[in-house]
Amino acid sequence: MADWIMKGLPLDDPLRIRTAAELANWVEEIGFLPFFAGEVPGFSAEEHVAAEYWWTGEKALDPWEWREVIAAEHRVAYGKFFDGRAGFISRQWLPVFANARRNGYDFDGKWQSGGASRREKAIMEHFMDVESDDEPVFTDAAILSTELKKLAGFGKGGEKNYPGVLTGLQMQLYLVIGGFRRRENKRGEAYGMAVSVLQAPETIWGYETLSAAYREDPADSWQRIYDHVKARFPADETAILRLIGRRPAN
Repeated sequence: MADWIMKGLPLDDPLRIRTAAELANWVEEIGFLPFFAGEVPGFSAEEHVAAEYWWTGEKALDPWEWREVIAAEHRVAYGKFFDGRAGFISRQWLPVFANARRNGYDFDGKWQSGGASRREKAIMEHFMDVESDDEPVFTDAAILSTELKKLAGFGKGGEKNYPGVLTGLQMQLYLVIGGFRRRENKRGEAYGMAVSVLQAPETIWGYETLSAAYREDPADSWQRIYDHVKARFPADETAILRLIGRRPAN
């Protein structure tokens, strides 16, 4: 099996990102950013941190630990937003992504129009009233991904492809990772690795924020995302499309 070689900057490089706060600052400056390196050179957190510190467990130095800090602070959004892989989106760009990825539909509207699957509904009904005919009604739910799997009826003898469906909902900005928590045993004692906590972004930043770009054609929102990447990180069009997704259909 091949070794996973991380990209990054030398420890003495003055441009290297050194803290979780610096990474969040850069996300706010640049607008949105994949976590790991891909086919668009330079367009990732990985390529701007020190390769030596990954998975060391040192919270002050390890970018893998930083993602937990950044997700919980809610300065920027964290989730699987780029080709099904993790990344960050600033609050300024969050409504643009929501409009482009949702193609003009809140989840309840998508479900009622026949555009959402039964498995997606099984997950989303724990975060909102998917049958609402008025402005969407959201719960305050913040659910561990392991618990959500059971609540939504996935697993042995139940629905299939939980990871894929959950990733799809994050790609559409219907869910984000709002933090990480360790599971607890029957005695209330924490154990194991930290697990992602899923939330509807509206419960964190408000419906007005997420719907702020709804008045714009979703294709125009997508074009703004594409042009932003193309201007800052010149790359092959196919690579950019793979990263941000294709233009939404009218």
